[in-house]
Amino acid sequence: MVRKPLAVLVIDENRIRASIIEAGLREAGHEQVTVVHDVTGIARRIAEIEPDVIVIDLENPNRDMLENMFQLSRVVKRPIAMFVDRSDQASIEAAVDAGVSAYVVDGLRQERVKPILDMAVSRFNAFSRMSRELEEARNELENRKVIDRAKGILMKSRGLSEDAAYTLLRKTAMNQNRKISDIAQSLVTAADLLGPGES
Repeated sequence: MVRKPLAVLVIDENRIRASIIEAGLREAGHEQVTVVHDVTGIARRIAEIEPDVIVIDLENPNRDMLENMFQLSRVVKRPIAMFVDRSDQASIEAAVDAGVSAYVVDGLRQERVKPILDMAVSRFNAFSRMSRELEEARNELENRKVIDRAKGILMKSRGLSEDAAYTLLRKTAMNQNRKISDIAQSLVTAADLLGPGES
């Protein structure tokens, strides 16, 4: 399987440091590298460039600059590798909370750019997969709750056993070519509309 080349955006106000990152990326075989030196309107620039990965270098970040970059990382939903010269525990925790995939303190060297970028992409993909799985599990749990509630309504209103109530929900779903959870939600909604006696 051939992987498409990554489009990498480098955000760095310091041109010398940006050239180190760019050289490391190009040496590693990344040809689609865009360097932006001015962070003004960076969200718009990211939307225009549509990079696969973002590398941010903050030579001496102040608290506001870090917070702005962390807010950006929450919005863009892409792997982000961030290089900083100095940091503290609060900044590291904020970076993790913001979804920064790699937060490297005092480690900007040309030969380290590729492995850090690879790690950022892998970590982002793993985190995205876990987030999807968590969302799917939450949805499944919510669907089960609705189905259980619908079974309870059928058991009470029709005098059915739990198995018979589930069988009726399943049969109705198959007949209407819908999901059981959709049928259950419709039943629960109707019961709520009819009054508290049914739910």
